[in-house]
Amino acid sequence: MNLLSRASRIVIKVGSSLLAGEERKPRARWLATLAEDVAALRAEGKHIIIVSSGAVALGRDRLCVGGRKLKLAEKQAAAACGQTALIEAWQAAFAPHKLHVAQVLLTLEDSDNRRRYLNARDTLETLLAAGVIPVINENDTVATAELRFGDNDRLAARVAQMTGAEVLILLSDVDGLYTANPRTDKKAKHIPEVPAITPEIEAFAGGIGSDVGSGGMVTKIAAARIATASGCHLLVVLGLPEHPIAALSAGARHTHFRALDNPENARRAWLSHKLSVAGEVVVDDGALAALKKGKSLLPAGVQEVRGNFERGDAVAILSGAGKEIGRGLAAFHSEDARQVIGKKSADFPEHLRGLGRDEMIHRDDMVLLDDR
Repeated sequence: MNLLSRASRIVIKVGSSLLAGEERKPRARWLATLAEDVAALRAEGKHIIIVSSGAVALGRDRLCVGGRKLKLAEKQAAAACGQTALIEAWQAAFAPHKLHVAQVLLTLEDSDNRRRYLNARDTLETLLAAGVIPVINENDTVATAELRFGDNDRLAARVAQMTGAEVLILLSDVDGLYTANPRTDKKAKHIPEVPAITPEIEAFAGGIGSDVGSGGMVTKIAAARIATASGCHLLVVLGLPEHPIAALSAGARHTHFRALDNPENARRAWLSHKLSVAGEVVVDDGALAALKKGKSLLPAGVQEVRGNFERGDAVAILSGAGKEIGRGLAAFHSEDARQVIGKKSADFPEHLRGLGRDEMIHRDDMVLLDDR
C-alpha cells in the first residue's frame, strides 16, 4: 500500500497471542515470515521498530504458574523469566537476514518524564542509525499496578510519538474495527477507515481480544488517539497469517485510523503551544541567523542561561533584545548549560565531554515562533 511505501519510519506491534500462541511457546515459523517482511522493508531503507509482548506468556511455564490469572508479583517474575526467551526468539528470526536486534524495556515514566524521554529516544535513534532493530517491551519487572502502560498497544503509540514514526501497525487477532464484535454478531460490519475518533467509534470498540494478551479493541482506540494526534497513521490488521506485513502491502483488509497531521507539524504544535517553559536561553545574532536556517542551537551561540531547569525541560529562546523567538527542549541541566555557554564542545569542562550533547537545543526539539 502507498502509505507503507511512503513511510520512512514504521513501528510494528506484536501481541502475545501472535508471538506465543496458546501453547506459550514462540511461533518460530510465523516469526520467521514476519522477519522476512521486516528485512524487505529494511532493504528499502526504512527504519523499523518492533514493540513486542510475550515475556509474561513465555515465562509462565518457567515459573510453573500455568494459565491462571497472575498476581502482580507473579506477573513481574514471569516477565523476568520470559524476557530472555522473547529476545532470543526475535534474534533467531532475524539472524538469517544478518540483522541484529536490541532489547529495550520502557515504563510509563520513561515517556512522561522529559529527561528520560530524551534518553530513551537518543538510545533508539542510535540503534536505528547503526542498522539495529529495537525490540521494545514494557518493563513489567519493575512497573506497578498504578504506573504502567497496561498494554503494548498504547506503549507502541508512545514509541511512535517518541520517534516521529509515520505509521504504526498493530498486528492483531482481528482484521480491524467492526460496528460490533464479529465473533458474536453476524451483522457486524467492518470499518475500513476512521478519519477521526468520535463517540460512535469508541462505542464500536467493545471488548474484543484473546485470553493470552491483555489488549482489545478498546486499547487500540486509545492507542489510535495517541498516535493520530502525533501525526502517525495507525493500522489494525490481522496478524495471524504468515507474512502479515507483505499481506498488508498487497491490500489485506484492515482499519486505517488517519493521522490528524504529519509528525513534524504535530511535534511543533506540542512544543509551541502545550509546554510551559522552565527557563530561558539568550542567543547572539549569529546563532539567531543559524536557527532561521534550520540549524541546532550550539552553546557557542548562547549568551546567557536564565532559570533552573532539568535536561528535557522546555525553555524559551530569546534574542539579544529580549524577544522570544522560539522554544525547545534543553539538552543540558541549567547548571551544566551555564558552564558551556559561549564554548565549542572541545572546550567543555571535562565532566561534560563525551556525553554526545554538542547542541544546547537540537533542531528536532525546537520550534521558532515564525513557524507557528
